Amino acid sequence: MNMQEIAQWAYIIFVAVAVFAGLILGYSAYDSYILTPTDPPANWAANIKTSDGYVLFAMLVLGSVVGLTSITRREVSGFLIATIALLVASGANVWAGLWYLHPLLFFWASAVLSYVVAFAAPAAVIISIKSVLDMAKEK
Repeated sequence: MNMQEIAQWAYIIFVAVAVFAGLILGYSAYDSYILTPTDPPANWAANIKTSDGYVLFAMLVLGSVVGLTSITRREVSGFLIATIALLVASGANVWAGLWYLHPLLFFWASAVLSYVVAFAAPAAVIISIKSVLDMAKEK
């Protein structure tokens, strides 16, 4: 197996870890939240701050590893566009409507999106810096 295949599998595994952690901690947030019939909470992880912090830190480290090792020059544009879409979706609170179907769905979706973004954002920053440096070297 070459380095590119290892990097692709690492990326897939890291995204799976983000989804799995989101489902677990989303349920923990749901379980610890006193449900009210009003609007969804502004901060879905308010009651599980410590666990959320550990998972976010792990996602930041894993995203940095991916950003440093696995994105090739021809994949940069697609990766950065996908990351921009993730960041826009996370800032738009797109999952608020799920609260009215079932609050657990809201907590799951918010947690999964949060951890996938926490994984992709540092990789995007590192790749952006590498791209800018490459462009500066060409001039």
